[in-house]
Amino acid sequence: MLNFLLRSVILGLATALILLLAVPSLRPNLLPQVIPSTTDDLSSVQLSFNDAVRKAAPAVVNIYSRKYTEDNRTKLSTQGLGSGVIVSEKGYIVTNYHVVALADQIIVALQDGRVAAAQLVGQDRRTDIAILQIEGTNLPIIPLNPDYSAKVGDVVLAIGNPYNLGQTTTFGIISATGRSSISADGRQAFIQTDAAINQGNSGGALVNSQGELVGINTASFQQATDMETYGISFAIPYALADKIMNKIIADGRVIRGYIGIDGQDINSVTSRLLGDEHLGGIVVLGVDPNGPGAKAGFQAQDIILTIDGQKINGRQSVMDLVTDLRPGVEVDVLILRKGEEQTLSVKIAEDKRE
Repeated sequence: MLNFLLRSVILGLATALILLLAVPSLRPNLLPQVIPSTTDDLSSVQLSFNDAVRKAAPAVVNIYSRKYTEDNRTKLSTQGLGSGVIVSEKGYIVTNYHVVALADQIIVALQDGRVAAAQLVGQDRRTDIAILQIEGTNLPIIPLNPDYSAKVGDVVLAIGNPYNLGQTTTFGIISATGRSSISADGRQAFIQTDAAINQGNSGGALVNSQGELVGINTASFQQATDMETYGISFAIPYALADKIMNKIIADGRVIRGYIGIDGQDINSVTSRLLGDEHLGGIVVLGVDPNGPGAKAGFQAQDIILTIDGQKINGRQSVMDLVTDLRPGVEVDVLILRKGEEQTLSVKIAEDKRE
């Protein structure tokens, strides 16, 4: 009896399927209709970053660097043009060092029409960061997201005042991260983008599609190298700019740790030979004979594995760890020398290099 019922059900379903295939007019009554999109439907999903710009743009200011004329020390003339980003309700503004480096007076113009003289809190030539402060109430603050991590392909907008035309927004993506090749000493990693950054954009904001600060615009490749190039621009990552700002506010300048060692990432072959527990280590290439590293006993070809108990992940992480250490403290550094692990104690000095 059960077999008879199953055969009947299967036969009925097969018959219905054959009818639907043979008689198309029966399908609309049984299957949902898919209506083609009209022009009006498409306009309702039009891509726009207006919301991101409205959130970020009010906090991006125009900066005018003024200097006394040589023949008249009572007369100021505008010598430089740039942009800046308000990042705190206390009026702190992040901009580029090169925007205000030679200024006798700094004028900040907000997008709501307010104009104020800015105080230079401090500057750091190495990272091309300067921190200004203005007084004012209800200052616009750019959205900040410390958890955001820049990734290649992320949409970004560059906001600034190119050629003093007025606030301008350009569009692009993040082309690369960790670009250190344009840094004079390879000690600083930039975000590369194809969003246009022109003269006057320096110090402005690079934001993501949510209007959150991604970096501080600093240069185009053409400005950095005098080559005729397009679509290659650079920004200082927000995390680095924030770190430098906090150091400047706390100490008036950036105090960096120094151990006097130069190294490079170990190659993939050496990595595999050392084993997974040693991945990320760097090999010491040179030691400053007058530096703390030499006094601690570091030698060329040592492989650094951990610093102050923290596992390292390449040359950049070593630089970040060491520069964040306060001069005068002693830390243990785990190294691998001729296949054996050793711990060296090194007293951190202050890095006074520019």
